[in-house]
Amino acid sequence: MKIVIALASLMLCAACASGVTPEGGVASYDALRVARDACLAKGGDLQLAKEGDRQSITSYVCKRK
Repeated sequence: MKIVIALASLMLCAACASGVTPEGGVASYDALRVARDACLAKGGDLQLAKEGDRQSITSYVCKRK
């Protein structure tokens, strides 16, 4: 299970770094779960940016706890 989460995290990071966002940038349940898991692995908490669009995955940020 940890390997799956790690791979999903790497895929999300690679996609965002390349300018391509998963599912066209839509903050779907799966995209948010992957982003949240990656953020938790770094010791953070996934949050919607101030005045962010809840439907866009790029509007979510990983903040340190």
